[in-house]
Amino acid sequence: QARRGAPGWGAEAGACGGARAPAGRFCATQVVNNAPAAPARAATPLQWLRVAEKLSKFRLSAFVASTASAGFVLGSGEVVDWAGCAYVTVGTLLASSCANTLNQVYETANDGRMARTMRRPLPSGACSRAQALAFAAACGVGGVGLLFAKCGPEAAALGAGNIVLYAGVYTPLKQLSVANTWVGALVGGVPPLMGWAAAAGGLQAGSMVLAGMLYYWQLPHFMSLAWMHREDYARGGYRMLPILDASGRRVANVALRNAAALLPLAYAAHALGVTEEAFAWESAAMALALLVSSAAFRARLTNATARTLFFTSLGYLPLAMAAMCWHRQPNLAADAHAQQAMRVAQAATNQGAAGNVPNLLGARSAADEALPRALALEQLSLAPFPFLPPPMLPARPLRLRRGDGEVEHSTAAGEVEAVLEGDNAR
Repeated sequence: QARRGAPGWGAEAGACGGARAPAGRFCATQVVNNAPAAPARAATPLQWLRVAEKLSKFRLSAFVASTASAGFVLGSGEVVDWAGCAYVTVGTLLASSCANTLNQVYETANDGRMARTMRRPLPSGACSRAQALAFAAACGVGGVGLLFAKCGPEAAALGAGNIVLYAGVYTPLKQLSVANTWVGALVGGVPPLMGWAAAAGGLQAGSMVLAGMLYYWQLPHFMSLAWMHREDYARGGYRMLPILDASGRRVANVALRNAAALLPLAYAAHALGVTEEAFAWESAAMALALLVSSAAFRARLTNATARTLFFTSLGYLPLAMAAMCWHRQPNLAADAHAQQAMRVAQAATNQGAAGNVPNLLGARSAADEALPRALALEQLSLAPFPFLPPPMLPARPLRLRRGDGEVEHSTAAGEVEAVLEGDNAR
C-alpha cells in the first residue's frame, strides 16, 4: 500500500507526502490496492437485492420519499387520496434511488478512499459500473414515468430536475467548492414540492413551508455530520467547510443561523393556512431544541457536541413533519383542482356521447362551447371569490340543428342527447 498526499490538504501541520502541509488542514491520503481483482462470481438474487439496497441508499431514499408523502398530505384538500400519495411516494423513491446510484458511479474512486464508503458495491467490486448505470436508468425511467402518468407533469418535471441537480451539479461540485452543501440543501427541499404538486396540481405559497424547513434543517444536520467525519472527507478529496475551516467557527455559525431560521417558519405555516395554530407552538419548541444544540456546538466544538446536534436534528424533522400533517388545514386549491378534473372528465364523456352522431363528428357545436363557459363561470364561486353567488345556469335546453340531426344540450343537467330525424334515426 502507498500513501499519497494532495496539495493543500494536510493534517494539523503534519507531514503529507514528504512535505509539510498547511496548519489546520487534513492530509488527503489514498490507499492504492495493487492486488489482482478477484474473478467474478455469480450473484444470488439476495445478493443483488443487497447491492440494489446499497446503490440506492435505501434508507436515505425512503426518508426522501417520506418528505414527498408529507408534501402530498399537506397539499391535499378535505380528503387525502391515499392511492395518489402512494404513487408519488414510490415515484420519489425511485427517482432518489437513481440519483444516489449515479452519485456512487461518479464517486467510485473517492468512496474507495473513505472508511465510511469503501464497502459500497462499486469500490468493493460487488457490481460493475455498467450494472450500476443500468440500475440507475431503470429507477430513473420508472420513477419519472410513474410520476408523469399518475401524479402529473409538474411532479414529474420536479423529479427529473432533481435527479439532474443532484447527480449533475451537486455531485461534481463536492470536489470543487464548499458551496456544494447549499446546493445539496436545495435538492433536499424539492421532494415536498413534488408531493404538493401531485396533490394540488401545482404549487402555492404554502408549499414552500415544508420545503423551507427541509432546506434550513439540512445545514445544521450536515455540518455536525461533516465535522465528526472531517478527516474521512479529506481522504475522499471533498471540499467541505469543516475541512477548510480549522477553527470550526464558520461551521458552527452556519449550523446556528440555519437552526434559528426554523423558528419563523413554524409561524409561517399557520399564517399561510397550511396548519392550525397549535403547530406553530409545537414546531417552535422543537426548533428551539435544535437551536440550543447548535448553540452548544458553537460554544464547545467537539465531536461530542456535534454528535448531540446530529441526533437532535434526526429527531426534529420526523416529529415536525408528523405534527404538521396532524394539524394540517385542507388546501382549497386542491379541492378546486379535483372538482375541475371531474368536470373536465364529465365534459369529455358528454362530448364523446355527442360524437356518436354521424353528422356531428369533428364539428364543434355551440353546445360544446357553452359548457366550458358555464364551468368557468361556476369556478368563480370558489376560493378566492367565496363572496360570489353560485352561477345561475339556464334551465331551458339549448337546441341546435345541423343537417339532418338536432342536438339538445341541457346546460342545467350537463347532459347531451342526440335527437335524430329521418332515415338516420337509431
